[in-house]
Amino acid sequence: MASSKDFMDFVYDQVISASDDITYRKMFGDYMLFCNQKPVLLICDDTVYVKQIPETTALFNQHNVIPDIGVPFKCARPHYILDIENSDLSIEMVQLLAKILPVPKKKKRKNAK
Repeated sequence: MASSKDFMDFVYDQVISASDDITYRKMFGDYMLFCNQKPVLLICDDTVYVKQIPETTALFNQHNVIPDIGVPFKCARPHYILDIENSDLSIEMVQLLAKILPVPKKKKRKNAK
């Protein structure tokens, strides 16, 4: 099951105040939300996922939230599930991840012969 456009729009509306540069892109039927060109939230099957890293764990702890853990797609690593309706936590999560994650490197295209 892919994520719905309505759910993605809801996620976008919840975190739009986190930055002037919030965008999203449809990828394989689901979505990735970007902040300052950095992939910060993964949206699969109408569920919002964030990476399990020490910084996200600390932010959940600051908000006294014990997040559920899920796998966004087959063969993926486990991620935390973000309650997108908790707008304060969601905005802080986007800001944190935009601050600490690197901008993805552009992949070089192979020339077809």
